[in-house]
Amino acid sequence: MNLKEKILSDIKTAMKEKDSKKLEVLRFVNSQIKNKEIDIRPETLTDSDILKVLKKYLKQRKESMEQFKIHGRDDLVQSEQYQAGVVEAYLPQMMSEDEIKVVVKSVVEKTGASSMKEMGSVMKAVMAEVGDLADSKILSQTVKAELGA
Repeated sequence: MNLKEKILSDIKTAMKEKDSKKLEVLRFVNSQIKNKEIDIRPETLTDSDILKVLKKYLKQRKESMEQFKIHGRDDLVQSEQYQAGVVEAYLPQMMSEDEIKVVVKSVVEKTGASSMKEMGSVMKAVMAEVGDLADSKILSQTVKAELGA
């Protein structure tokens, strides 16, 4: 069962269980996937494409949470956290910050990078090594810290 089929199956399950909050999130995610399918027609979406859609949605939820926290809207923060939790269930396990640090240190040693001028080449090498399993924001911060920014 591919990722799209799993999401559709979970929509049906949420409908049967009358879980309206989860159903709302999954329907929105499904509409985002359909929009992406329309954009790339006539090709079909792969699981990798669907993961990109899910990550974009998750990033939006996290950004919204930050803004709601700043403005003291705890009710909306909880709603965004719930939505993020539903979407995260479909994503592969992300690397921890400590795991990212180990990879970054290894790449910096291999490349011999020592200044911020070389951040692009370090980021490229790290991304090639970790793929989609690391949060790019944390990755960027870790590389900057390692290169002494």
